[in-house]
Amino acid sequence: MPSSPLLSVRELKVHFELAGDSVWPWAPARVLKAVDGISFDLLPGETLGIVGESGCGKSTLARAMLNLIPATAGSIVWQGQEMRGADRSAWQDLRKSVQMIFQDPLASLDPRMTIGQIIAEPIRTHLPGLAQREVMQKVRSMMERVGLTEQQINRYPHEFSGGQCQRIGIARALVLEPKLVICDEPVSALDVSIQAQIINLLMELQAQMGLALVFIAHDLAVVRHISQRVLVMYLGRAMELAGKEAIYRAPSHPYTQALLSAIPTPDPRRERNKKLELLQGDLPSPINPPSGCIFRTRCPKALPRCAEQRPELHALNADTQVACDLI
Repeated sequence: MPSSPLLSVRELKVHFELAGDSVWPWAPARVLKAVDGISFDLLPGETLGIVGESGCGKSTLARAMLNLIPATAGSIVWQGQEMRGADRSAWQDLRKSVQMIFQDPLASLDPRMTIGQIIAEPIRTHLPGLAQREVMQKVRSMMERVGLTEQQINRYPHEFSGGQCQRIGIARALVLEPKLVICDEPVSALDVSIQAQIINLLMELQAQMGLALVFIAHDLAVVRHISQRVLVMYLGRAMELAGKEAIYRAPSHPYTQALLSAIPTPDPRRERNKKLELLQGDLPSPINPPSGCIFRTRCPKALPRCAEQRPELHALNADTQVACDLI
């Protein structure tokens, strides 16, 4: 029998109202729809990959899930408790169980603090009554688990490589033993070989600690390696939500097909013979998105009726949901 969702997101929207035009101050305010109705469930111990082009709203969605950016509408339910609209103390309690790993490993660390102080900061914030000896014991233990040594505890972030800084960020996120970690493109700034090390470390820690992960990335090969399900976003909307094997073996949405066709193949012969699904034109502005299906202006299968009604995610089969009325 499947377990209850750890996190349920329903029709989540994050809209930003932009300042009026200085030339036409009486013109109506413009609205940028960064996230425009995303829904999904996340089970305990599961990894959900989120992919899409730059500017499609992946990072905004991640921050809205933690109330780092206020949501405009929708629902965020954590273990049965509605969190959207909750007060500051409720979110403070939640953040013991939900942590975040950021994209730029060095920029996310305070350069004035030692590594020991950085990793200890969440403990001091959420467990202020814990004795200094116990705090440092937890810090040293977590440093060892992520591949750092006790001798590095008094060093500063600028003394570490990018991969080591990301290990510090992982240690900081996991030192409270959360149930969910949101990874906002945690390997995009790292070399390929270091990416593999960090991904393997996350998977190892996930197995040891029973973590659920939301893993955001551009690289679909990385997402395939770590995720059980994949959510494909385009211009703030969900295009497809499916199990890993289903989405990589037989992608349903034309946008997903285009993203997957762009993944390089290690075999030169297969790469030469591969059929590319190239997208035409640029990503439309989220301030003025196309009517109907937002992907229709770049979709090779678009019909005139695609401009009339916006498709919602619907079940194609037991493992796949797709937002396309032509499928």
